[in-house]
Amino acid sequence: MASTNNVTELIIVGLFQDPEVQRACFVMFLPVYLATVVGNGLIVLTVNVSKSLRSPMYFFLSYLSLVEITYSSTVVPKFITDLLAKIKTISLEGCVAQIFFFHFFGVTEIFLLTVMAYDRFVAICKPLHYTTIMSQFVCRLLVAVSWLGGIIHSMVQILVTVQLPFCGPNVIEHYFCDLHPLFKLACTDTSVEGVIVLANSGLISVFSFLILVSSYIVILYNLRNHSAEGRRKALSTCASHITVVLLFFGPAIFLYMRPSSTFTEDKLVAVFYTVVTPMLNPIIYTLRNAEVKNAMRKLWEKKVNSEVG
Repeated sequence: MASTNNVTELIIVGLFQDPEVQRACFVMFLPVYLATVVGNGLIVLTVNVSKSLRSPMYFFLSYLSLVEITYSSTVVPKFITDLLAKIKTISLEGCVAQIFFFHFFGVTEIFLLTVMAYDRFVAICKPLHYTTIMSQFVCRLLVAVSWLGGIIHSMVQILVTVQLPFCGPNVIEHYFCDLHPLFKLACTDTSVEGVIVLANSGLISVFSFLILVSSYIVILYNLRNHSAEGRRKALSTCASHITVVLLFFGPAIFLYMRPSSTFTEDKLVAVFYTVVTPMLNPIIYTLRNAEVKNAMRKLWEKKVNSEVG
């Protein structure tokens, strides 16, 4: 961190100030986080164990679920424990680390969602060349590029942040560390840094979202040439993906493509995409996917039979 820093510890305001409301939030959000870890972890396990889920779509889904666990875990465990604390603190270095991993996993998820849309585009629009285009090497390369893109994005955010001097105040008007709330504590003008964040975070979200929307428009157009059964199966798969995309991109674009504020509404929107959305993803994908449900059922039956035997 910059040598001009007088601040070593930050106080986090939190989501609500009322102790009773905070305890109620603890009771509500702890099961949600546990469901996120268990649900996404079950998808990762099922895809890696089941021989019936060897297609690229499930390969990408397992990595998406892994990212969901890590993405949520950068914010939610501390957020939940802070709900029971009278004074919520974090070191400046810890705050910067949280920002790094939060943006790293968040942007990795954006790129993975884009990769999954490309996979569906190839499967539906170029079915005869699908296995050639989406080879195992290409799939692993696309996942690696997604992780690399997340690292590069996050490194830019941190390089911008560590140049700033922090000499007081030290109160973050949020329930976790993010760029805009931290910038407000810098004892210098951060308008340039704000533009960089807008370009780095907001534009990635918007351009990726536009690519995703364009992909699905082309996919829906090409579905006209498929049989009724083929259309039904493709639409079912695409509907799950589109739902996840809207749940993730909607709040992200809302927060990063507009001036920052300390409105409670902004915090509640942030709760939605840091706490709720990661839990919904496994539910959305498993409820609409018979192959995943059958694989999970077989995995459970195998476990029960091994215990009985």
